[in-house]
Amino acid sequence: MKLSHVDAAGRARMVDVGDKPITARTAVAEGAIMMSPDAFRLVADQAVAKGDVLAVSEVAGTLAAKRTAELIPLCHPVTLDHLEVEACLDEQLPGIRVRAVARVVGKTGVEMEALTAVSVALLTVYDMVKAADRGMEILGVRLLEKTGGTRGDWRRDATRET
Repeated sequence: MKLSHVDAAGRARMVDVGDKPITARTAVAEGAIMMSPDAFRLVADQAVAKGDVLAVSEVAGTLAAKRTAELIPLCHPVTLDHLEVEACLDEQLPGIRVRAVARVVGKTGVEMEALTAVSVALLTVYDMVKAADRGMEILGVRLLEKTGGTRGDWRRDATRET
């Protein structure tokens, strides 16, 4: 398999999307952060000194997705048509799960935007809760599915281990 961001001489390059068709494209990503039961209770009770952890992490993920091309050197700037970032409590972890859905009609996909949204949302949780638990662990940031484009649709195999 040939890597798209490497030229014939092995140098990194931005992919030329000039001849690609404009299609509707979506990407869905997820991740989680596991924390101590005490830290989880603070978040659930909205007792974290820095504010509403879930709401701030969702806004941070949204902002990050819009700036993905500034963070990932070979990523094309994309004008997102839609982005949804949802952070929710998961008592079983204990911690927070984040899911992002990105949509665009364009020449390149939005996988990086969805993954960036999830990553920064989780990092924001860490930043806001670290006073209560520096041992939090970010887990399973991954692409779940993508649709559109010349390579077509892709969905993560539910049996695949990560």
